[in-house]
Amino acid sequence: MKSIPPPDPNPVKPAYVPPPGACDAHCHVFGPAAKFPYSPTRAYTPPDAPVEHLRRLHAHLGIDRAVIVHASCHGTDMRVTLDAIASSNGSYRGVGMVASGVTDAELERLHAGGIRGVRFNFVSHLGGAPDLALFDSMVSRVGDLGWHIVLHLDAEDIVTYQDRIKRIPVPFVIDHMGRVKADRGLDQKPFRLLLDLLRNELAWVKVCGPERVSAGARPFRDAIPYAAALIEAAPDRVLWGTDWPHPNVKVMPNDGEIVDLFASFCTDETLRHKILVDNPTRLYWAN
Repeated sequence: MKSIPPPDPNPVKPAYVPPPGACDAHCHVFGPAAKFPYSPTRAYTPPDAPVEHLRRLHAHLGIDRAVIVHASCHGTDMRVTLDAIASSNGSYRGVGMVASGVTDAELERLHAGGIRGVRFNFVSHLGGAPDLALFDSMVSRVGDLGWHIVLHLDAEDIVTYQDRIKRIPVPFVIDHMGRVKADRGLDQKPFRLLLDLLRNELAWVKVCGPERVSAGARPFRDAIPYAAALIEAAPDRVLWGTDWPHPNVKVMPNDGEIVDLFASFCTDETLRHKILVDNPTRLYWAN
């Protein structure tokens, strides 16, 4: 079980000023382990990154709202994420992870706690494909709650699971630009398939995690053409996030630079407002 490094403790002040109501639609909270223990079956051990640190970061970056994506290192114990949401006075929502056999009553409890989606990890470093029976079950259940499915995929998984993804009958969100590889070009098959998926009105994508797409160093500018193409393909169904505290990355980003990089993804302020404010409001605060 590997340990991972903490986020950059000195985020620069971004030149770009996000609009009021801006939402970091993909960030995590880790621990503190003394209060919210990590799962004994976790694939990695993070340093504590509690909600108080996230709140300070957002104040520094000019971000007012957030979606806490429950991290696999906490397993399906949702206490850490629910606690963060409860502390936010309504400015946080969450995406959960659930175990096989989760009851309708438990899903209702999570909904009352601010959870609005269920995430499934397909990526190899987190164990590969999830329980597909659970996946199919949740796809058929979340619609009644007004939730969505979140897919954390390796680029090759877009090819492998394209037929299953196309059959999803509820809104679904693909994390981190599908983790495509910038050095393989815009014409690579996974990216072409991702753009094709976005023709589906149920499909959303997050233009976050540029450090997971980039072949280079900070500030990961080779990810810009991919984010720009996704925004052009489905501007009403794009979200953005910091991915703080950046678990399992090869090059640790600086969160202030990440905000300024977003400003390079699209230069139109109306479109920026749509991605940072309007789109997350529709997906996470509608019910």
